[in-house]
Amino acid sequence: MQRKAYVPGAAAFLAVLLAGCTGGSGDGATADDSNPGQPGVTTEAAEPGKYRTLPEPCGAVGNKTLDSLLPGIEEIPDEAQRDKAYKGEPTLAYDTDRKVGCRWKVESAEATHHLFVDFERVVSYDNAVSDDSQAEQLFAKQVEAADLPEPVVSESASSPSSSPESGSPSGAPSSGSPSATPSGSAPSGDASSSPSGSATPTDLQPRLLDDLGDEGYVDDELSDSGSTAKQRTVTVAFRTSNVMVTIEYAEQSATLGVVPDSEEMQDMARKLASQLADSLGG
Repeated sequence: MQRKAYVPGAAAFLAVLLAGCTGGSGDGATADDSNPGQPGVTTEAAEPGKYRTLPEPCGAVGNKTLDSLLPGIEEIPDEAQRDKAYKGEPTLAYDTDRKVGCRWKVESAEATHHLFVDFERVVSYDNAVSDDSQAEQLFAKQVEAADLPEPVVSESASSPSSSPESGSPSGAPSSGSPSATPSGSAPSGDASSSPSGSATPTDLQPRLLDDLGDEGYVDDELSDSGSTAKQRTVTVAFRTSNVMVTIEYAEQSATLGVVPDSEEMQDMARKLASQLADSLGG
């Protein structure tokens, strides 16, 4: 007897019928494996970040600001070298829509100053995580890496143990109280640390900032370079939406024993950070 020819369409139709019969068998199988338990329901993508591009880093700092941050730049005798100093040197970037930076360096008779500005635009590749949330997580890691000290409790909020009855003079910190000076800085009584005396050590310690972008911090470190002149580096970093900005401002005195002023450097770095935040619209 001659066999009947195989008909693919009939076999497909039979498979559909069999699937329909077994779909409700109670064995937990679903007809749509691509979205188990929620047939036809799609997950909404997380909100994209506010920023899609980054500013040109070497043009983000104006000449007047550079005059303040880099003393001696105006006095560079050679015009070509002076123009080069103002323009700065862009850092190597493979994707200028994601990460850019610029460096400046000026030497004068009194000191050598360095300035570095870095912009990073964070993009999340997880549909369930927004760009802002991803940036928040990355900035938290940056803060953790900075290892900021615990905030120092003010005298007005001190415990009863610091009262006169405890044996310590009224208003005087106990010998076991944590240091409030910036990392590696001179004590508050040292005129080289704060000649005006207008800022207390607590005001100058590395700390979180609540008035800069969505979140920010300032770090302050004085290098321990032995017999050579000391270098102070102030770092101010902040996040606004999905963009993180980091400023590093360093000064190394040309004279042994002269310590770069913490208050002045922090003020100038924070002013620059505020300008950059404003330019981003943050």
